[in-house]
Order: sequence, then C-alpha cells, then structure tokens
Amino acid sequence: MMKMFTTQLTGLFKRIEDKEEFSFEDGARLLAQGQSIYLVGFREMKAVEFEALEGAEPLKGVSLDIENATSADRVLLFTRSSSDQEAVELAGKLQEKNISFVAVSTSVPDGQLEEMADVHINLQLTKALLPDDFGNRYGYPSSMAALYVYYGLKFTIDEILAEYE
Repeated sequence: MMKMFTTQLTGLFKRIEDKEEFSFEDGARLLAQGQSIYLVGFREMKAVEFEALEGAEPLKGVSLDIENATSADRVLLFTRSSSDQEAVELAGKLQEKNISFVAVSTSVPDGQLEEMADVHINLQLTKALLPDDFGNRYGYPSSMAALYVYYGLKFTIDEILAEYE
C-alpha cells in the first residue's frame, strides 16, 4: 500500500508542478511585493500555518493576525476546495479592503475562490489517491499537497527577495 501511495503522491506533486508552474511564479511575485504576508489556513490547512511559523525554515515576516492587513500587504490562503464558503467570505472581505491575495485550493466546478483571487494555485486533488476493494477511494492528502505548494512559493519568494538584497 505504501508503494502505491508514494507513487500516487509523487504523481500529484508532478501534476501540480507541471500545471501550476506559472502560477507559482506569479503568486510568489505578488506576495514578495507586499509589505507583509498574512497567511490563513482553513481546517487541515492549519498545517501550513504551523510550518510557516514554527518550521525549521520559517517564512520571514509572515503573520497570522489578518485583522491588521492593509492594502500594502498580501495574503496567502489555503483551503481544501475553491468552493469553501469561509474562504470565499474572507476573499470577499479582502477584495473590499483592496488587499491582493494568492489562494491555494483544488478547483471545483462551483468554486468562486479561484475567480476572486489575484493568483490561484490548483492543488489538483479532485479525489482520494488509493482505490479499495469495493470501488471506493481513500487517502486524500490535501495538507501534504498544500505544504508542497507552500514550499514552492517560499523558495521562489526567497529567490526574488535575494535578488533585491
């Protein structure tokens, strides 16, 4: 089972890399332009918040206190799907305040988040990765996919900021 999961997970990461290459660059540039970066993770995506703040290589200048964000700042938000109502509500508030943001979620047909975001990165995780003996699927690693995207953005932001130092 682990071998199959590893193969599927590797394929997911490759799909994200291939299909979202330009969004990584656009998102990192947008985030690097802000005075501060505010990060919001909904539900299991809190894992990204913890990594950004408490990980071995934290994202410099990141904050979770989004209430203090202004139009000079940028927001990076993570959620499971582009139809997440809480995330869509936050996106609406950000638009009202003229705060640019990058959203990371799986694109779904009724999702509004990707249309609202300045840059959207699709997690490409439309179903669980592993089949069972009854035709069902399990193993939905949304936070692992989100952490992969987080690191892609972080590495690119670090490169951009290093060019200006």
